[in-house]
Amino acid sequence: MNVEAGKAVAADGTVIAHQSAGRGAPLVLLAGQSNNHHWWDGARGDFEDAGYRTTTLDWRGVGGSDKPDEPYTTRGFAADVVAVLDDLGIARAHVYGTSMGGRVAQWLAADFPDRVGALVLGCTSPGGPHAVERDKGIRRTLAQADREAAERFLLELMYTPEWLAAHQGPYFVLGDPEMPAFARARHLAASGKHDAWDALPAIAAPTLVVHGTDDVFNPAANAPLIADRVPGARMMLIEGARHAYFDEFRAVAGSAVLEFLAGAPEPGRPAGR
Repeated sequence: MNVEAGKAVAADGTVIAHQSAGRGAPLVLLAGQSNNHHWWDGARGDFEDAGYRTTTLDWRGVGGSDKPDEPYTTRGFAADVVAVLDDLGIARAHVYGTSMGGRVAQWLAADFPDRVGALVLGCTSPGGPHAVERDKGIRRTLAQADREAAERFLLELMYTPEWLAAHQGPYFVLGDPEMPAFARARHLAASGKHDAWDALPAIAAPTLVVHGTDDVFNPAANAPLIADRVPGARMMLIEGARHAYFDEFRAVAGSAVLEFLAGAPEPGRPAGR
């Protein structure tokens, strides 16, 4: 896979690293909290093979992007995505966001409707008081001092036992290991303070909501909340899947997303391509 790397500059001067591969209609893939673009390594090739030019980015605070020690917000991350689109000369793109990336994608579609073609929201939440939060016991276990045990627990939230037994890694959904501690805390706060409930009815993009039925990291009960809130949204629940459904169940999920995107108007192509 030939990946082209670039650097965009956000409105506040923060440099945002981005990566593009493939040829065809533009598709932006947004990763989860505290993760860099490698979150999508297992699945992005399927979209490129299907005729899309995929673009990922490193959130501010991770990977090759700048890491300012200041408050981050999911709404601010959406503006960073627009900076990447501008840098690439993309007027409009399909957007597929998972986990925190799905939170960001909600703001992207609400605040910048002209930049979003079709929208896919995976394993995400509307945030705020209307959201279904994960169990407090899960939070405590993830915050334990034994980081090796916490990481193993996170893997079990991401994947089924059968998958873990058959796949020894490396895993790309556990957070950027080189991310500074302050930036990790900033990401956690941004995701935790997300609340797009009032903005969801304004989303005009054709929308597909995808979630694994066995996801307790971001409870599956959030999927119908979003689907009922976004006008005309469709919902797909993947039986037995946990949080990293897009990786473990990529054949099922990828096919469904591609079918959905095929039925949406082509968003346009990058300038000069």
